[in-house]
Amino acid sequence: MRRLGLWLIGSLMFWSATGCEDRSYREIGAQINALTKPGGGSVDDAISQLARMGRRTLPQIETALHTASPRGKSNLIRALDAIGDPEAAAIVQHFAVYDASAEVRAACEELLQRWAAASDRRAGPARQALARVGEKRAKGEGPE
Repeated sequence: MRRLGLWLIGSLMFWSATGCEDRSYREIGAQINALTKPGGGSVDDAISQLARMGRRTLPQIETALHTASPRGKSNLIRALDAIGDPEAAAIVQHFAVYDASAEVRAACEELLQRWAAASDRRAGPARQALARVGEKRAKGEGPE
């Protein structure tokens, strides 16, 4: 039993020393920079990388959407489409209502419409998001 305890302690020390650090945050950030910064890299490659990383990219993409240029936002929306996670519908809904750019709002609404017409797990959340977009706009929310 004592040997097992020493082995466990040794294993824990080894793994903590080797740096089991999750580097995905930096990798996601680098791909987002390619989508939002001039000369940041290939947009198509960045979208492919983010799609491979999947849903864990959503929080950083959502944050970037608040400060990106309209072109950067369009690229980020394309990335959300490529990722295809149903949770992104809520993010897209927000920008379909409140973004200052009419082009960005239209791109968000178009994405939600495509997802709502799909026959997969994105359809339900996209339909709900579209209904909320309509409700909020009917109340006069969003830019004029």
